[in-house]
Amino acid sequence: MSFYRWSVVIFSLIFVGMGIALLVRTAAEGGGVVGFLLGGLFIALGVGRFTLERKRHGS
Repeated sequence: MSFYRWSVVIFSLIFVGMGIALLVRTAAEGGGVVGFLLGGLFIALGVGRFTLERKRHGS
């Protein structure tokens, strides 16, 4: 795998991790629409970017 593909995978995992952390932190603090929204969007960003990279290379 090339450096570009590895970096996409790593950043995708980082974004998913940030999203999960935002959701956990928001829930621990008692909730809030913005925290849940941003957490979900970060997860969607990471999963979407990873999916696009897989489709691009036909894996």
